[in-house]
Amino acid sequence: MTDLPGKRQDASPDRPLAGRTVLVTGAAAGVGEGIALALGAAGASVVVTARRRGAGAQVATAIAAAGGVAAAEVCDVTSADAVEAACAAAVKRFGRLDAVVHNATSRRSSEPVDLENAPVELWDEHAAVASVASYTIARAAYRHLRETSGSYVLLTSPAGMQGSANLSFYAAAKGAQRGFVKSLAREWGADGIRVNGLAPLAVTPALDNAMRLDATMQARITALIPMGRVGDPVEDIGPCAVFLCGPASRYVTGQTLVVSGGRMTAL
Repeated sequence: MTDLPGKRQDASPDRPLAGRTVLVTGAAAGVGEGIALALGAAGASVVVTARRRGAGAQVATAIAAAGGVAAAEVCDVTSADAVEAACAAAVKRFGRLDAVVHNATSRRSSEPVDLENAPVELWDEHAAVASVASYTIARAAYRHLRETSGSYVLLTSPAGMQGSANLSFYAAAKGAQRGFVKSLAREWGADGIRVNGLAPLAVTPALDNAMRLDATMQARITALIPMGRVGDPVEDIGPCAVFLCGPASRYVTGQTLVVSGGRMTAL
């Protein structure tokens, strides 16, 4: 683990997560990076995890440069052993684990393919990174979150609620996460652990790639958003993750918070 400690501060309205430790998966870029940066600004000690060695170091450095506390850790969420090791490393470094945000998703999440031609390997990849990892992370983090009356946040997607043509595997995996959130919230409520979903619509490398493949996509997406823009990972999505990880949401569990600029008003 690469440690990049800044100056610890007591909790305050501007730093509601001070004294708390949050582990974020898939935090090297996109929404995960935005969430990690927002958590750091809110005072959390952030464990930035990524699959490739060194991939999360830049984000951890940015958190520390802004006066926060961060550590970079290698973690392939498809490996139960790696997930267990990451949670243990977070506790060893910071003494506790208060929240886990599972943001990691398949690098092929924006790759459109019709079901007839979709390889089973693509299904396996979506299931491993989203659905199965949601379980292995929960199992690894449970005893730590129980000690802190912590929070477990799963990054799902509007696609898991309304479906998405040519992205059926991705939508299925994200829909499964919503069911897991509801069930685990019921199971863990007596332990004081909150479990919630966060479904963002934000600018990400995957969305940028999809827009490059389809020149009309950006206009079509923004036309459906009442606020007229796609969300920013740090400014729009990050604060919602801070809310779900922090004391302000102490009585919220089993829910999916949709952050889409009004795109999903029919839910």
